[in-house]
Amino acid sequence: MNTSLRATGQLVQYLMQRIAFLMVLTLGLGLSAYAVAAALGLVPWLVMPLQFGDTAPIEAGMAVQLGITALAFCLMFFLPANARMMALETSHRRFHMGMRDVARAYSAAHRADREGVFTMPSEFDSVRERIAFLRDHPDLGDLEPSVLEVAAQMSHVSQELAQVYSDRNVARARDFLIARQQEVEDFNIRLEEAKRVANEMHSWHTRLSLEEDVAEAQLARLCEVLETILPELAPEPAPAPAHAEAQDLSTPLVLRNDAHGSGWVGGPEPAGAGIEDQRIVAMVSRRAAE
Repeated sequence: MNTSLRATGQLVQYLMQRIAFLMVLTLGLGLSAYAVAAALGLVPWLVMPLQFGDTAPIEAGMAVQLGITALAFCLMFFLPANARMMALETSHRRFHMGMRDVARAYSAAHRADREGVFTMPSEFDSVRERIAFLRDHPDLGDLEPSVLEVAAQMSHVSQELAQVYSDRNVARARDFLIARQQEVEDFNIRLEEAKRVANEMHSWHTRLSLEEDVAEAQLARLCEVLETILPELAPEPAPAPAHAEAQDLSTPLVLRNDAHGSGWVGGPEPAGAGIEDQRIVAMVSRRAAE
């Protein structure tokens, strides 16, 4: 019963406050506008004869109208303060500690703590310093003192975390990571250059090996052709003397140009021949073997 009556009374008070606010605002603006219009001659002034005792009546309509207008206009300057008081009363009646408000206040305190704003060492001084900071914060003026107190206590508990992840430490870590990233990019560039050089050298080596194999094959083919042609071009060797039978058959035949130009002869070159255009081809003679 008492609760319902209290709620009804609060509702009636709320409505009457809003009605009185609107009436004062309307009266002040209306009387001010009428007084200006009357001064400009657009509307007539108030006519009100006044008489005090036996004195003759005097016309006091203009004075009364201007006095009421001035009073209503002055009352309009109290409306902002009254509006703030009504909003504060409403917020007190509807107040409940919400986690969103606490999180907003704690975020502001933690951000200031990371910037190194708070320097008090003891817990009491630290919490008091944080509450004062939150109370003077321009974005937290609508929060209750209990919310600011809870946010200040939470910020003091996370003080070590704010010092570890301070703006200076975070900036230094970010600069270090940027430098490491630049080093990795430079290393990747050098690695790509090394890969390109290695691939070029590998291709060059493969090409040279192939050319060497081709040259060796051509040389072997040329030797086979010479082994087939040269014995046919050389004349039959002279009968070997008796003492030459014991000679090793694997002794290479030397084809040379005779000193008299009479042709090619076989056998070892005599010592001291001194022929400048001598051409020697070392090979195993199949005919000598026969």
